[in-house]
Amino acid sequence: MAKGPEAFRTISEAADELSVPQHVLRFWETKFSFIRPMKRAGGRRFYRPSDIAVLRGVRRLLHDEGYTIKGVQRLHREEGVRRLVGASGEGGARTAPPGSSGGPSGGDRDSLYEALRDLETAKQRLDSLLEPR
Repeated sequence: MAKGPEAFRTISEAADELSVPQHVLRFWETKFSFIRPMKRAGGRRFYRPSDIAVLRGVRRLLHDEGYTIKGVQRLHREEGVRRLVGASGEGGARTAPPGSSGGPSGGDRDSLYEALRDLETAKQRLDSLLEPR
């Protein structure tokens, strides 16, 4: 009987689903701080559906799109985990390749990034005001 889409996966199930060896998943945990499967007593890993979506994005970026580990780290730092999930094709902040239809044009994209930076700055200011003193 197959597990449902919301069930947690063991490392062997996750590796099979992503078509990568188990040691690759353990290696990615050392390189990407945002990959944090739940660990039970004895260190057994369980991957949530959201973990699988992030891993699928990382795998696609590294194996299919030619990103380096540092490139994926930078992408996460600049655009967040939603971009990684978007790269997996499972939803989130999916971006269209340059020159394709269905995505914002270069000027629109620049405006959106500027708006995003403004919102992040505002959030940081609000967070600092809400910190207990």
